[in-house]
Formats: sequence, C-alpha cells, structure tokens
Amino acid sequence: MRIIVIGGGAAGMMAAAAAAEEGAEVTLLEKNDRLGKKIYITGKGRCNVTNACEREEFFTHIFRNPRFLYSAFGRFSNEDMAAFVEAHGTRLKTERGQRVFPVSDHASDIIKALKKALDEAGVRVITGAQAEKLQMKNGAVTGVVCTLADETGKAVRKTLQADCVIVATGGLSYPGTGSTGDGYRFAEEAGHRVTPREPSLVPLNARFEKPLSDRYSPKSLMGLSLKNVGIRVEQGGRKITEDFGEMMFTHFGVTGPVILSASALLGGVLKEETVSAKGPVGLHLDLKPALTEEQLEARFLRESAGNGAKQLDTFLGGWLPKALIPVVLGQAGIGAAQKTGTVKKEQRDALIKALKDLPLAITGLRGYEEAVVTRGGVDVKEIDPKTMASKKVRGLYFAGEVLDLDGTTGGFNLQIAWSTGRAAGKGAAAADKKEE
Repeated sequence: MRIIVIGGGAAGMMAAAAAAEEGAEVTLLEKNDRLGKKIYITGKGRCNVTNACEREEFFTHIFRNPRFLYSAFGRFSNEDMAAFVEAHGTRLKTERGQRVFPVSDHASDIIKALKKALDEAGVRVITGAQAEKLQMKNGAVTGVVCTLADETGKAVRKTLQADCVIVATGGLSYPGTGSTGDGYRFAEEAGHRVTPREPSLVPLNARFEKPLSDRYSPKSLMGLSLKNVGIRVEQGGRKITEDFGEMMFTHFGVTGPVILSASALLGGVLKEETVSAKGPVGLHLDLKPALTEEQLEARFLRESAGNGAKQLDTFLGGWLPKALIPVVLGQAGIGAAQKTGTVKKEQRDALIKALKDLPLAITGLRGYEEAVVTRGGVDVKEIDPKTMASKKVRGLYFAGEVLDLDGTTGGFNLQIAWSTGRAAGKGAAAADKKEE
C-alpha cells in the first residue's frame, strides 16, 4: 500500500506515522524546508500539545461539528496523545486550564517526538516539495503531481504514484508557515464542497465608545495585560458570549486568550449586513470580576475614609494599573485631580459602573496573518468520520485544519489535528484499493 501525505504539520506527521505503523509505504511531502513549522510557534513557542480535560468538557470547546469528531477522538484521545508524545521521548506537564505543554517549554521537543515516530515507522520525508494537484482516474486518486528538487538541487515536476493520498495542508492562518489554502483547492477539484472560511482565534480591532474615544484609544494602553478580567460580548442587547481570563491591549484593539476565544463566534455577526440589521458589536470589560458592585462600594467607602485628601488617580493606584486609571475615570466622568473625600454618591456609582462595565466597540477581526486557525473548510458531511475518507473519491483522505472543524484556545485545535490525522493514517493503511 503506497500512501502519500501532503503536509508536514501536526495532522500530516501524525497521519504519516500512523499509516507507516500499519505497514504502509508512506511518503510525506512538505513544501517548507522543515517539518512542523507552525508547531514551532504555537503556544508562544511552547506548544500547547493538547488539553487534559474530561471527554464531556472537551467537546464543549469544539465550536464546529463536534459530533463529527467523536469517533476519531474516541480512537485517539487527549490521553492517547500525551502517552504517544511521552513514549517518543518528550515529557509533558499540565498547567492552569488543563493545558498540556512539554516540560522543557520548547515546542521543538514536540517536533522531535513526532520526527522520532516518523523515523521509527520508516516514513520517507521529502521537504521542499510543492504539491500542485491530485492525479485522479475513474473516481479514485492515483497520485500527486508535485515540484521537488532532484539530485542536483534543480526543481523538477514529477508525478508520484499512490494508492491513497491524505491531504493535511492546514488552512489559511499564519500563511508564512506555508498554510496557503492548497488543500481547499485540492478538495474542490475532487468535487468536494468547501464551506466559507474566515480567520478564527484572532485578535480584534476595537475602539473605546464615546466620549472616551475622543481622548483615548486602545493604542494608549498598548502592551497593558489584564490577568483576571471578565468579558461580555453583545449585539443589540443580546449576549453572544462571556468569559474570564487574560487579555491585552494593542495598537489596534485587543488580544489575549479570552479575546481569541470570543473571536471564533464573531465572524458572522461582524458582517456589514448583520451589523446593519442587528446593531454594532460591543465588548464589555469587568475589571473587578471577583467583586460585586455592592462589595466595590463598601471597599471604596472603607478605604477612602482615611484618604479623603488624596487625588482619585493616586487613590486608585491600589485598584488598577496606572495606565488604566484615567480611562476608567474618563468613563465615569470624574476628574483625576478630584479629592477622594469629595466624591458624591452618583460619582461613586459611575466609578463602580466603569469598573464593572468598561465598553469598547468591536469593529472587525484581524487577518489570517494573526489567526491561530481557520474557521470553515472541507465539508465534513462528505467525509467518513471513522477514517477521514472522502465519500466522493476513493483513496482520498483529509485531516486537520483543512476540515471544517475548529475549537477554542487551550490545545483543542491541535488535538483535532492529532485525532483526525491518526484516523486518516489508520484508515488509509487499511483501505481496500482493489477495483470493484
């Protein structure tokens, strides 16, 4: 059984190793000069390999087509992936939010584990190989037309014959790593439907609402990170999502884990026609999520009792990061130089309201260059969930981000790649390629 895997990322490497373990003759084609280029930058270079949560919770973090993933995850779960990595020489640790990382905090160690698996299984790896199109005949895939270097280093066009081809080319996110949407074209040329795509797990363009926007912008807070903040996203008074965690202000708006997760739900609602019909999309920040408004008022009264002569901007130094104080006071309509002891009840209420509900307007998603994953892809209705086999072309398989599957941050998208890659590799190796 000759199998070609297109794409040397997470799903592709897993698929190649799985197929070769079953005795198939496997060739892995990667357009870059090295494998796993995108893995190197995941988790800020640490590689959030998977998430160690229970199965039931795991699927609450899969946004698109979670039921499709049941079978592949059941055969190769987050626990299986952790065991796989450690069996190939890389020790793991679990951090806050059940996020799993290599003990070394180096993504390169995950690549080493995967390369070891490829070597042990006997996979032939060809880097610098650009797959151009699938070769098909009589409803079956028969090979891959690609450009690669010959013995002299000269680029030549060749057709590599295969009994099965696994497309694991990634999506459109981080195009600098080689994710340029080739797999979508392969799928469409094979007769598959590809659902609309958009950036997901991506920072947001945002601005402060008036009157703050006349004096402040997120750029004035650029680099400020909030470790424990509550967020709520609304459109036309309807809550879209809420979360708690870490975020950061940037020159264009906001980013960070809670922002990236929220972005996965915003592509459709930020479209011009949706905003026209349902209203703008607002981001509301709760800067003191652990305290109620009543508790904040009690704290203010208690702490201001002996500090009435202090200016408010000085007094709030124990409440907020320095850069955020004028923004909150501006939202409350209170002067920074006002003495704490002169704050009236209505001003105190406005200050507490600003602490619990600092509003920004979300104006759009950032682009694929900054997106962790792509939302949309090969329609999973046309894919066998057990084997990742195409229901339209014999011998054709898909795995990873090229599929219409995505989840939140925290290792869930990489687990999608591991599970579907494993299923595709095993499925292709077991395929009966005899003509009916």
